[in-house]
Amino acid sequence: MRAGFPVARKGMVIGLLGGSFDPAHGGHAHITREALKRMGLDRVWWLVSPGNPLKVQGPAPLPDRMARARAVMRDPRVVVSDLEARLGTRFTAETLTRLRAIYPGVRFVWLMGADNLGQFHRWERWEDILRMVPVGVLARPGWGVRARMSKAARIYGGDLVDRGEVLRSKRAPAWCFVNLPMDSSSSTAIRARGEWRR
Repeated sequence: MRAGFPVARKGMVIGLLGGSFDPAHGGHAHITREALKRMGLDRVWWLVSPGNPLKVQGPAPLPDRMARARAVMRDPRVVVSDLEARLGTRFTAETLTRLRAIYPGVRFVWLMGADNLGQFHRWERWEDILRMVPVGVLARPGWGVRARMSKAARIYGGDLVDRGEVLRSKRAPAWCFVNLPMDSSSSTAIRARGEWRR
């Protein structure tokens, strides 16, 4: 295995939670723990991205965001990683293509909050993502109905499964919407209150 890359064995099911984590907070940790439990994942890798192509302003420096993420998410089943910087990928579809080649026999499940499903159709090659790996959508405050009515949810409504653990073995395209107790933490709100330096 390459230096700096997480270890995964053939047959493992790894959830991937990508984002700028600017900053990481309790809400990220909450949905990660719920995904591990409700989807029967072996591990979750946080992919702390170098930047977000959909955001105009760049995030705080990557080392700062990595350090904060590691402080927030203390669970031996979770790896906080800068894989996208190491791979040199900018878009999720590129990252997934590379990871599937590097880790043959490992099953990946893409994880996202419901707020991301609401604008998923704006992501680069978003339909390729849905065809590559199952997707687990985790409820976020204020996004239940809007996420379920999103363009991606409407187009791929026939691929919706009713239980998260089904994603362990279901071939893509497949996705689920997981309702869970809400955590209202928000990176945007934390930055607005001045609790996180940029």
